[in-house]
Amino acid sequence: MKKTSFIQKLEVSKKEFHEISKLITQPNIISNQKKYRILLNKYTKLEKIVSFYEEYKKKLAVLQEINFILENDSDIEMKELASTEKYNILDNLSSIEKESYNLLLSSKYESDTEDYRNGAILELRSGTGGDEACLFVEDVLRMYTMYFKKSGWKYRIIHVQKGGIKGYKEIILDINGEKGVFGNLKFESGVHRVQRIPKTESQGRVHTSAITVAVLPKVKDIEVNLNLSDIKKDTFRSSGSGGQHVNKTESAVRLTHIPSKITVECQEERSQHKNFEKAISVLRSRIYQKEKEKRLKKMSTKRKSLVSTGDRSVKIRTYNYPKNRITDHRIHKSIYNLTEFMNGNIQEMINLLKLFEKK
Repeated sequence: MKKTSFIQKLEVSKKEFHEISKLITQPNIISNQKKYRILLNKYTKLEKIVSFYEEYKKKLAVLQEINFILENDSDIEMKELASTEKYNILDNLSSIEKESYNLLLSSKYESDTEDYRNGAILELRSGTGGDEACLFVEDVLRMYTMYFKKSGWKYRIIHVQKGGIKGYKEIILDINGEKGVFGNLKFESGVHRVQRIPKTESQGRVHTSAITVAVLPKVKDIEVNLNLSDIKKDTFRSSGSGGQHVNKTESAVRLTHIPSKITVECQEERSQHKNFEKAISVLRSRIYQKEKEKRLKKMSTKRKSLVSTGDRSVKIRTYNYPKNRITDHRIHKSIYNLTEFMNGNIQEMINLLKLFEKK
């Protein structure tokens, strides 16, 4: 974040802090316990940011004095002292900037109900590239599940459609964890392109394939009111694993939301009832996302970038195996450690995307 932008955000926080400090003393706010608790919680968090900001301004003032001494004072001993002090001040300023940035980021998440959600639906689908694309879906699935493990999140498979030879044509996961699950994963929505030599390639030529990733916020039933009369339910025999049971009973479920024409399948559970519950959860998230996209189109001026709009048609990232490189095209950032990245160490890229979004 640029220093001018950083200070501007601190100024905005300070102004908001003073506004809230006045509001929480008003009788009509105090009498509304729900609103009062929300404002008081925000007041406490902003108070920390403002405290850091005041300290930051003091250090900047001292730094200005030190720079004046270094430029104008002829006393060598005084300059040496000033030089040492300048090093300490710069170190202090760096620490304050990091602490303030983390608080600003935390405050942003808590004011954005979507970013602060503790659940998400992750959908991976193969695109161009045939079998190689299906294999890459499997590789990216492994990457994400390792990331979930590092983050302490839990996941379960909702739906799987296997590829022709290996890998997956489609796989859908339900992820749950601490607050901020969606706020981290939302940046993954879009087209992920892979450039590598397929195992079946005898000439050693690099092929380009692509898969699509979609991240949907997990929503509650009160946020999307589904009318069962608008849903068409079909059952069929599961094609997945599960032995004789799935071959003899129609436990798999396909739901079609007639108004939006959105279709969801779920066949991972042995129970039709459980598959229905999972399918309803995914359907609710997809309907919510579709409505959200409509709102964003109407408010196009607010779409500053494609960083977190979830546009699935946009190529967001390239995984180049021969060059050991991952490039995120939205922020023009490359990381030259593909092995570690595919082992779930993707937080660095996510943090950079968060930083870019806040500019």
